[in-house]
Amino acid sequence: MKIGIIIGSLREGRKGESVGRWVHEQALAREGSTEFELIDLKSFGVPLLEWEKVPGGAKKQYPYDSVLAWSAAVDACDGFVLVTPEYNHSVPGGLKNATDWLYPEWQGKAAGLVGYGSEGGVRAIEHWRLILANYSTVVVRQQVSLSTMEEFDGAQVRPNERRPGELGTLLDQVEQTVRQQQS
Repeated sequence: MKIGIIIGSLREGRKGESVGRWVHEQALAREGSTEFELIDLKSFGVPLLEWEKVPGGAKKQYPYDSVLAWSAAVDACDGFVLVTPEYNHSVPGGLKNATDWLYPEWQGKAAGLVGYGSEGGVRAIEHWRLILANYSTVVVRQQVSLSTMEEFDGAQVRPNERRPGELGTLLDQVEQTVRQQQS
């Protein structure tokens, strides 16, 4: 089983890289055979979706190498943890755009959501639940909501004492959902 941990922020000086690395470190410390891969959206350089084709009908035949690489990274995973900032009470545009480029790569997979923002990223998390439902992605109930006001030192995440347990439950649920889907 392979779970991708997707860093969804593209901004310079972003907090998402620190959060993604924390999630990855916590995941690697777990018992079991699950492989966890850190996937940094920023490294792909996915362009704006201006393509005339509907990605759902493109059969993974995309016009840009960057999108083909993004597609391959997501497609190789059985499930994922989406690390998302909250921008203006919603999801970040760059991550939404990159999500929109793909379709079959997301279908029927398990997902967990880790958000961060002044209110813990909860509005972005709720929007992602709706967006991912379009792909028949099974989003687990547990979420992790990190407050940028209380759980960061600059761009470095400093999760409170509850967060590792919450993340452990989220990862348990993602793994369990993948196992159910594969059986």
